[in-house]
Amino acid sequence: MSDRNVSVITISREYGAFGRTIAQKVADLLSLPLYGRDEIIKKVAKESGYAEEDIRKESEQMSRGARWMNTFLNNAAVYSSSYDEIFKAQREVILELAQTPCIILGRCGGHILSEEGIPGFHVFLFADRKTRLARAAQLPENQGHTGRDLERLVNKREEGRENYYRQYTGCSMGDARNYHLSLDTGRIPQDVCAQMIVTAVQSEQR
Repeated sequence: MSDRNVSVITISREYGAFGRTIAQKVADLLSLPLYGRDEIIKKVAKESGYAEEDIRKESEQMSRGARWMNTFLNNAAVYSSSYDEIFKAQREVILELAQTPCIILGRCGGHILSEEGIPGFHVFLFADRKTRLARAAQLPENQGHTGRDLERLVNKREEGRENYYRQYTGCSMGDARNYHLSLDTGRIPQDVCAQMIVTAVQSEQR
């Protein structure tokens, strides 16, 4: 993959791979706005009229069990239609944000830009399971979860994230061919990862 005149950086990541932390460091180094899950959800809610809670559920309920249960208890066509419409609204917001230089974290941002032929530099962050579990234990959303309970929770979040990506892109999130740069955040320090991304992006702009 090779794009010139890059103005947008997208960062996809495994759960617990320090995605938000590294994205913020890159944003600070380049003085660019960062749009992650919360920022994008708020903007989608404002522009589409969907409730923030419904938008969050659209991605959180992508684990196989939750997806099956919702489909079983509700009309499958209505369930799919409402969540697909939310994704379409999110897609429009991401395309709008990409009109000016920024960093987009998650939300299938890289795939959405690539589909539209919009230049971007696409990054994937991953780490070994031990690193990701340790990081997950530090996150406020997982407070009170330890041991096997934490592992089950992380498995659910990982499955949901992968299923969400596959549902709307037809690809595996971890396929390196979809990115310009993939970094192992379990081996490479966060500050170094951020600087590597900045250096790579700047080299693309020469």
